[in-house]
Amino acid sequence: MPLMPAPLLKPLAAVSLLALLAGCQATPSTELRGTGDLGVVVERATGSLAVVDTSEHRILERVEGLGDLSHASVKFSRDARYAFVFGRDGGLSRVDLLTGEITHRVMQSGNSIGGAISQDGSLVAVANYAPGGVKLFDSETLEEVAEIPATYRDENGQEQRSKVVGLVDAPGNRFVYSLFEAGEIHMVDMSEGAPEVTRFSDIGEAPYDALIGPNGRYYIAGLFGEDGLALLDLWYPEAGVQRILPDYGRGEERLPVYKMPHLEGWAMAGDEAWLPAVGRHEVLLADSDDWSLMERIAVHGQPIFVMTRPDERQVWVNFAHPDNNVVQVIDTESREIVATLTPGEAVLHMEFTPRGEQVWISARDSDRVVVYDTRTLEEVARLESESPSGIFFTDRAHRIGL
Repeated sequence: MPLMPAPLLKPLAAVSLLALLAGCQATPSTELRGTGDLGVVVERATGSLAVVDTSEHRILERVEGLGDLSHASVKFSRDARYAFVFGRDGGLSRVDLLTGEITHRVMQSGNSIGGAISQDGSLVAVANYAPGGVKLFDSETLEEVAEIPATYRDENGQEQRSKVVGLVDAPGNRFVYSLFEAGEIHMVDMSEGAPEVTRFSDIGEAPYDALIGPNGRYYIAGLFGEDGLALLDLWYPEAGVQRILPDYGRGEERLPVYKMPHLEGWAMAGDEAWLPAVGRHEVLLADSDDWSLMERIAVHGQPIFVMTRPDERQVWVNFAHPDNNVVQVIDTESREIVATLTPGEAVLHMEFTPRGEQVWISARDSDRVVVYDTRTLEEVARLESESPSGIFFTDRAHRIGL
């Protein structure tokens, strides 16, 4: 047989190599997917995180070994690939949503209550009860960048550490938070790399939680020790803290408070702010221009989360024990309750899909997550989940304060 001419050998070898590479690419070892329709459900009893696909209504992974998740919260990296899990036991974990693995984990305090991600995504801040203060970490490595003790002087002039609550991110790589025992708001500016702290004193008694508006301008702290709220305008922080809604409910008997409402679950609809009333079966409606009280809407129980659908046409409300098997839907135009739903026992959290066509609701004691169509108000899916609590979707990565 005659030998094949040498020039033909190289093209054939190249074709064979290309075919081999094509075969490798046709059978990837992992499924390619984006993160835009992903989210997580905190399973508090087992210390695990269920990674969910919000379009397909299914659980993709369960991530275990996250410690005490009895009051856990979750924030997302700038690219929405990583979930930062803030455990009650002081654990801070970084979870890869695409692989279902914990990439980094640190025990950074004895008791923590949530955190925030800086505007540029480079820093993770954690609010701590014990010892009271804020710690800042590099978001890629979880290496500690700074520690800011939450100190104040008590009535005897002794320096004390205060629990930190209501920690949020603010524009300009700032963080804002409140000191429960001290009755103060602190603002930390990280724009130059080192923390610059501004303190606002005498804001009111026992701030228990706080929120920041969707445009990042107003920081509002709820006060457990008295009626009213404390507002800091971050466009003009030099103006100090303003008291708003100081007279709501004054002179009325307050009910026992079984669970503190979460102000981060407040609602904005147009020029109106919808807020939970502490210790009352009411949702408060305020004018966001001058923060005057417009209306008090009677509801099923003591509201915990008061959340607006993304198109602002509905407000969804869940409640504290013993009325926590119910969710009510309020029409923001008529201000009337249009539906009372029963997703299960001990409803703890609600989360809208990014454009609001569905809402996911956790029912802890029924071990399930229920998904509703927000237009028809009909159930469209159920997911089995052991003691689910917080639900967090990745669109939060691109929203201030969430």
